[in-house]
Amino acid sequence: MKKLSSLILAASTLICACNNNANKTATNATTMGISEKPFGTFNNQAVTEYTVTNANGMQVSIINYGGTVTKIITKDKAGDFGDVILGFDSIEGYTQKGNPFFGALIGRYGNRIAKGHFNLDGNEYTLAQNNNGQSLHGGLKGFDKVMWKAEKQAGDSSLKLSYVSKDGEEGYPGNLSVEVIYTLTADNGLKIEYAASTDKATPVNLTNHTYFNLSAGKDSTILDQVLLLKADKFTEVDSVLIPTGKLPDVKGTPMDFTSAKAIGKDIAAVKGGYDHNWVINRTGTGLELIASLYHTGNGRFMEVYTTEPGVQFYSGNFLDGTLTNTIGGQKYVQHAALCLETQHFPDSPNQPSFPNTILNPGEKYTHTSLYKFSVK
Repeated sequence: MKKLSSLILAASTLICACNNNANKTATNATTMGISEKPFGTFNNQAVTEYTVTNANGMQVSIINYGGTVTKIITKDKAGDFGDVILGFDSIEGYTQKGNPFFGALIGRYGNRIAKGHFNLDGNEYTLAQNNNGQSLHGGLKGFDKVMWKAEKQAGDSSLKLSYVSKDGEEGYPGNLSVEVIYTLTADNGLKIEYAASTDKATPVNLTNHTYFNLSAGKDSTILDQVLLLKADKFTEVDSVLIPTGKLPDVKGTPMDFTSAKAIGKDIAAVKGGYDHNWVINRTGTGLELIASLYHTGNGRFMEVYTTEPGVQFYSGNFLDGTLTNTIGGQKYVQHAALCLETQHFPDSPNQPSFPNTILNPGEKYTHTSLYKFSVK
């Protein structure tokens, strides 16, 4: 009887130990590859959430509405998994009025175009003025609000999304065919490869609008997280966030992230918070490391690589805690997360001195970015 009691005690101890480690091992137990599940409907079309899992247990989830990244689950230095982006628990969250582009693909033109207006090849084009009299992120129904065709790729680590933006959609010229491939790499990177072609000259500036908070829901803001930007200059903007054409030096100003510093250190000195395009110190045309973000408490470290000339650092200034259907019912307050949107510069169609964003027939738009996660 004594021997039986000892066996029961040992078994109970083992069960408790397994339960205590459930959070650390559950994600690792998930099968590698791509799984899918229903995520509601939009305009009578089925919305599907695709989840890609690698051998390390990292997961990235994407829905075909807006090409939206809904979850990025990574480990901290203690081995605990957590979702490091802001998101919603249902399609109703992503379609609610005021959704600030959480996780979405942005196009045809990411960022702002002054007064919703540009001239191209002798023609004048007018876009929706959906942001303080300016055109923002493709207009009233940009790429973030359309259904994308999703296809699993060979190898079970990539998902291809495609969409054709018709000539005249949101005021833009040309039929634009777009493909975006999301890949979860073996070394814990989310790679995003963009490609587009057109039958008429048109501005193109594609990006992704994921909101990061490396605390995985434990910190209400990102003000203590440490950011580095490999950029000596930024595009100065006016009161409605349209570039003036000047590229001031960041040295000795609140815009200086050339040495890593806490986001909250100088944010009070920037009217409205950070929502600016930094001009990357590029050494070539390939994929280059341009930024990093670090949570000193849990050790999560994110590196950003891109082929683009700029990155929009947005510190979640307009979040105010009113969004509904949030993950776990969280209140997404001001500065709850940040965006690092790899891109060409804002308002480039009206700024001849900025890098070109006009895509012509016979040309191919390409852009690759990588968000790589580790701990230190």
